[in-house]
Amino acid sequence: MNKAITDGLMLMPPPFSAGLDVWSSEDGTPGSPTYEGAANAAFVPSDADFGGCLELQKTEAVQRLRYMGETPILPGCYLRVRVRLKAISGNLPEVRIAGWAGGAGNAHVADVPQQGDEVALEAYGEVVTVSAIIGTGSRPGVDLAWGLEPIYGHFGIDLTGPTGGVVRIDDIEIEDVTAVFHRKMMDWVDVKDYGAAGDGVTDDHAAFLAADAAAQGRQILVPEGGYHIGAHLTLNAPVRFEGTLVMAPDTRLQLTRSYDFPTYQAAFGSDDLGFRKAMQALFHFTDHVTLDLKGRRVRLEAPVDVHATANNLAMFEMRRCLTNGMIDIQEGPAWDSATWTRQATYDPAQPRRLSDVANVAQIAVGARVSGAGVGREVYVTETNPGAGTITLSQPLFDAEGTQSYTFTRDRYALDFSGFDKFSKFEITEIEFLLKGEASGMMLAPEGLTHRMADCVFNRPRDRGITSIGRGCQGLLVDRCQFLSDEMPVPAQDRTSVAMNINANDAKIRNNRAVMFAAFCVANGSGHLFVGNHFFQGDSEPQGLRQAGLVLTQTNVKTTITGNYIDNCAIEWTNEHSADPAQLGFSFGGLTITGNIFTCNGVAPFFRWLVIKPFAPGHFVNGLNISGNVFRTINGAVERVEMVDTTHADLNYAMFRNISVQGNAFNGVDQRMANPVTLRHDQNTAQGAWTINVGPYLPFGGWARNVTAIVPEGEITGPNDERRTDFPYASTQMGAENSEVRINWASASKGRVLVTARVDNPV
Repeated sequence: MNKAITDGLMLMPPPFSAGLDVWSSEDGTPGSPTYEGAANAAFVPSDADFGGCLELQKTEAVQRLRYMGETPILPGCYLRVRVRLKAISGNLPEVRIAGWAGGAGNAHVADVPQQGDEVALEAYGEVVTVSAIIGTGSRPGVDLAWGLEPIYGHFGIDLTGPTGGVVRIDDIEIEDVTAVFHRKMMDWVDVKDYGAAGDGVTDDHAAFLAADAAAQGRQILVPEGGYHIGAHLTLNAPVRFEGTLVMAPDTRLQLTRSYDFPTYQAAFGSDDLGFRKAMQALFHFTDHVTLDLKGRRVRLEAPVDVHATANNLAMFEMRRCLTNGMIDIQEGPAWDSATWTRQATYDPAQPRRLSDVANVAQIAVGARVSGAGVGREVYVTETNPGAGTITLSQPLFDAEGTQSYTFTRDRYALDFSGFDKFSKFEITEIEFLLKGEASGMMLAPEGLTHRMADCVFNRPRDRGITSIGRGCQGLLVDRCQFLSDEMPVPAQDRTSVAMNINANDAKIRNNRAVMFAAFCVANGSGHLFVGNHFFQGDSEPQGLRQAGLVLTQTNVKTTITGNYIDNCAIEWTNEHSADPAQLGFSFGGLTITGNIFTCNGVAPFFRWLVIKPFAPGHFVNGLNISGNVFRTINGAVERVEMVDTTHADLNYAMFRNISVQGNAFNGVDQRMANPVTLRHDQNTAQGAWTINVGPYLPFGGWARNVTAIVPEGEITGPNDERRTDFPYASTQMGAENSEVRINWASASKGRVLVTARVDNPV
């Protein structure tokens, strides 16, 4: 740094040849006497050593020579006052650099050192150089440390010692020598000082390594320019970029002390490229496990293929985290979905494979599959061009043989599908501003325990979080918002899905999802859905509604608790079963407790709970629906639950272990319970009393058991004679097996409380 060069400061005093009227014999302040016309001073035009110089006779105890110009004193700037002189005759004096410190209002700052060290002149004709450094900071090598109060000085020399001697003095020099202290006073090293060209062509890799080695805890400065880096570069010192780097896509920049998005953005001069390079470094050693966006927005111009960005690692299973910022999708063709239609053959004996597929290489892993017999959220997890086969995320149903399939590959902001296995990635406090252009995040085919927390998936075009295989095992999604791009679209016409699950043990908690076709399509078991609010209504009169939560496995071992399920249904299917006719434990292991179910302005045939078997023979085996509130607004619904018999009905003779208790119903025409207790009044004496409990039993089930008959008051005969016999019950009576019959020894009348069940309780 040199202020005379960078800021144009005038530091150098004029030569003596310009006149002695600016050279004071006292302190240099305005009005002080000068050497112009003085008897003891004269300009010598042609000295053998100096050329033009000042010849001065020492006549006072301290003979002063001061430049009357005000030399500025700036914080961080260091000045050297230097003079060459020689003794000519008479007594030999001592000489020192000296100055007068001036503060605000031209006040003298007297409490700072104003003389340098004295140097003795020991021989006539010997040229001696005397210098001193003046600056604001007290640093090694600074002779006159003035602090911040002085703002200018009058500089020159003092002759001390015996009087009478004559000396000749060369022109006095004042220069900026801040660069002398550069390495000591600055907390950075400049890569250009170590050979970096910054021309965008020369490989500056070695220069950056040299600067890093020299930094020793200081920051590396990359000044303006373009710096070609031809190999992986790891910098262990903090770094500040004013210039930008040029690196190949597979060449890594690993900043171990400046690892954050703003630094990478500055390093490459681009949000998009800086983010990719930062993500690339995240999966290699940077001494960090978290990429912090520092609250910044990343303007993303195309999908991030994380596998390719991470130099095509096959597997990665160490915890990494992306946090604190926004991913802002920029409109462009890079986000357009790709679609392929192919003939393929499906064999249920190989339930996750399509064979005899032409041009398999064109079909991308992660493509969503549609066609006859394809359930919801079925994806391509692997392709084998040589064998002409495609591996699917889920089996198909009723698809045996050859038919046409459509494969749609949506584009995701973050796409992990290229990894064979990828685990433990966390995204926290990120808003995906998807703008209806892109989907959010696609997981790898295999992996464990990814976590998304406190994120916003804002207007995904197609999907929020997509699992294309078992990469969602143990998935955790907490306190996220999913805001649909289809809010103006009638509910039945929406196609977007907030998330899907293929594996087990997901924890989906305290999220909010607005007006998707579905909040979650979940295969697997062991899931917890807790505290979520997902709503899918519209303003259509007598509106239709879709399922908000779809469970696609029969025995789910899943709990749905404390959710707000708003204008949508829970639908339970076996559409992802390799053999839908395989019964096993059938539909069981589901707990639905403490939820709020509501709807607004829907058609009366809407149901909140739907079971949809894809083959006959299935039954309900372990279901708890307790402590929920079902409420309608602007109309009523006929009942809460139903069986969708599009493909098959349930086997009601096999219902077991169903508990439906303690629910509240508002605006529901027909309540349900199991067991159900009804009061029956028999006003005419009969030997058999028929009670229809069917409307109260869940899912249209049969009246399979009577667990209690309690008379309320006296049972009497036709003539009011008291009956003391105990009746027996007959179940599954009537055309729909929905009635129970209370049988007496003889005709009787009165009131009983009857408790019936739709199931065998154990």
